Amino acid sequence: MIDPPEPLVVGALRPPEVLTPARLPVPCGLGRLLVLAVVFVCAACGLVYELELVALASYLTGDSVTQASVVLSFMVFAMGVGALLAKRLRCRAAVGFGAVETVLALVGGGSAMALYACFAWLGQSRIALVGFSLGIGVLIGAEIPLLMTLIQRVRRQDAGGAVADLFAADYVGALVGGLAFPFLLLPCLGQLTGALVTGAVNLLAGAVLVLWLFGRDLTPRARWVLLAANALALALLGAGMALAGPFEQAARRAVYGTAARVAEQTGVQEVVLTGGTDVPQDGDGGVRGGSGRGRKGSGRPLELYLDGRLKVSSDSERAYHQALVGPAMAGGRHARALVLGGGDGLAARELLRYGGVRSVTVVEIDPEVVRLARTDPGLSALNRHALDDPRVRVVTVDAFNWLRQQARSRHGRAGQYDVVVSDLPDPGITASTKFYSQEFYGLALRTLAPDGRLAVHAGPPLARARVYWTVEATLRSVGLATLPYRVAGRPPDFLGDPDRSAASFPPPAGPGVRGGPRYWGFVLAARRPPRLVAAPDAPPAAVPLRDVRAGWRGEAQERISGLPPSTLMHPRYGQ
Repeated sequence: MIDPPEPLVVGALRPPEVLTPARLPVPCGLGRLLVLAVVFVCAACGLVYELELVALASYLTGDSVTQASVVLSFMVFAMGVGALLAKRLRCRAAVGFGAVETVLALVGGGSAMALYACFAWLGQSRIALVGFSLGIGVLIGAEIPLLMTLIQRVRRQDAGGAVADLFAADYVGALVGGLAFPFLLLPCLGQLTGALVTGAVNLLAGAVLVLWLFGRDLTPRARWVLLAANALALALLGAGMALAGPFEQAARRAVYGTAARVAEQTGVQEVVLTGGTDVPQDGDGGVRGGSGRGRKGSGRPLELYLDGRLKVSSDSERAYHQALVGPAMAGGRHARALVLGGGDGLAARELLRYGGVRSVTVVEIDPEVVRLARTDPGLSALNRHALDDPRVRVVTVDAFNWLRQQARSRHGRAGQYDVVVSDLPDPGITASTKFYSQEFYGLALRTLAPDGRLAVHAGPPLARARVYWTVEATLRSVGLATLPYRVAGRPPDFLGDPDRSAASFPPPAGPGVRGGPRYWGFVLAARRPPRLVAAPDAPPAAVPLRDVRAGWRGEAQERISGLPPSTLMHPRYGQ
């Protein structure tokens, strides 16, 4: 006779720790609250790690959209992998969670320092970015399954209720972490120390949960191993905090050389000045060849870096700014001028060299750049103290928002500027694409006088021709007639491009790109076709109009036709 099969006992094969109630030093209700508090802290720390990777990668490499996509994609994928791997740790959930938090605190807390080191000494950080995204994602993904096991051991409840409690604490913690990063950690501690402090908080939260709340369930050996690991991790994080300043200085020397004399993280960007402080000038207000070579023994020209990209070099800025300003001042009135960007004062310096200029308005988002342009001995000498001229008015606000305010203001007169100069960061940088959009140029057009001219820096015309001609097409899309032109003199190591590590990649092939002259690209625009006629009050120029005319003819031969304009909703400069 065949015996009937024994009934299946649900849960008989579960790991014994999953079913065993925890021996807590506090009542179950308080213990459950402490577990949810740790979920809250871990979620906040996890989101800080994520935002820190995105922010640092965007700063080091450029193109914030791409960097955010890479970090989020790899991290979310890795979180799924971590959740699956955590199934093997559920039999020792307390020990497993303690180990995960120890490793996560070290990896997440040290990720900013490691990424910066890779960029400074190895020249690129892309591989490290992907590696940290995967590693942190795996560890974050392992947290929820283990915490689910621990909270059920405190007091069992239906799975739906437990999941709801855990995810509620998790989401609220993510909110706090997401707000703490830009408004507290980044401005008060910076990226390096902020990440290390976050790691220490993460470590302490895990240690309290495992070593105190669930400490009675640990074997003596497990307790001592976790205690030693936590102490070592905390010591390493503390050492990182203590050495963050010297490390950052060493990394900065590796990036900028030993001549960096001003380095400040403003609320907008990192501002670095390198090179000398004595800027010899010639009689016409410019600077002589080899200018900017300052303090004895510095041997370097004055250079201004914004977020690691070279914005100004005193060896070449004169040609750049005269090529930007000169054509716009030719062929019409120029009593009232507007500079969008240009907080370094160099475009204003060129405008003030024309006797017919009566007023100059400079709209610069970063007040720290303006302060340096006024007070730094080297930079203020280079711009001839232009920002202190009584004809100059400086407004520290975002250029896009300022144009919108002018358009909406009842007191703002349409068409009040004879010349508008757009001296803004490269169009390929994600944060700058709005300054090269159809909407931006539509607003700028409203500020132009009927015969006014708009001059735009549009990026290197040969190295990134599609970006350059997209700027030109966008200007035409708002009803402006354009005159594209280029001027030789762009330094081979000029890092104003979107990618800070572009020097580590071979430049695109083509005439004037590899081994030939390098160009700055500009576009002159007006309601009627612009004329290149010398202004009666034009000063001596390093870039005569005949060179601009030659650059116009050269660009006419390289035109890429049929490109659509770039808009706020469809930016096209990353294509």
